[in-house]
Amino acid sequence: MTDESNLLEDIGVVPLRDMVVFPHGVQPLFVGTPRSIAALEYAMAGDKQVFLVSKRDPDTEQPKENDLFEVGTVSTLLQVLKLPDGTIKVLVEGGSRAVIKTFNDGGEFLVATVELIEAPELAELEREATAGSLMAEFDRYVKVTKQLTQDVLASVGSIDDPGRLIDTIASQLELSLEDKQSILEAVDIQIRREKLFALLDSEIDVQQLEKSIRGRVKTQMEKSQREYYLNEQMKAIQKELSNDETTLDELDELRKRIEEVGMSKDAKLKATSELSKLQLMAPMSAEATVSRSYLDW
Repeated sequence: MTDESNLLEDIGVVPLRDMVVFPHGVQPLFVGTPRSIAALEYAMAGDKQVFLVSKRDPDTEQPKENDLFEVGTVSTLLQVLKLPDGTIKVLVEGGSRAVIKTFNDGGEFLVATVELIEAPELAELEREATAGSLMAEFDRYVKVTKQLTQDVLASVGSIDDPGRLIDTIASQLELSLEDKQSILEAVDIQIRREKLFALLDSEIDVQQLEKSIRGRVKTQMEKSQREYYLNEQMKAIQKELSNDETTLDELDELRKRIEEVGMSKDAKLKATSELSKLQLMAPMSAEATVSRSYLDW
């Protein structure tokens, strides 16, 4: 049975594209469609409250009731700024979860009657245990993924209400629209907690798997680079050995020619001395080239 005290009638509706606004969160929005702008103007002229609800298909331009999720967030407009291109930047603060009861899409803007959703209270010990386990898991997530700063962790850690803590953590995560909407629709705090735990665990597993893959790829690359370096060293050594063998053959040939050419005693002594010097020189040095040319001549 509907509690009429929880009903909000004729509240302007702003459909959201591929995002969810959670209770207690402050978030900027950019609004450009005429009907959504009209809904904001209607809210600003009254109590500054709007109903923010996500579209099932982000590409739907003129959503009807069936194009929207049933559960959204009654939010307060904190700041509205008209931009030069005609769009409006608005800062909103999420208030309460609410479900659409009646819907009117025939006017200048979308209007609905919504029922506020209140989560059952937890016992004190259950509150403390739930908040503690959530923070431990979120701390693990932050350390593994390194996607959030320690400042965010500290800010989230100051929240002791489990329901608010779950919503705040969910708003910080890179989740799909379906996953965020699932958490928004979970009224029971323990069910909401289980959904968030499953998402955190899944993301941690993915990050650890990616880290393991990166580690294996890095090791393989280092191994390949090491093998390439060793192969290049081997090629250089083989080239040097080949040069040395060629040099020895050349020296033997020069020595043979000195013996056979029939030169004078002084000339033979000079040639033998030059050949001895050549043996001590680096094969590709300029001095070796000069000595070799002298002996060839």
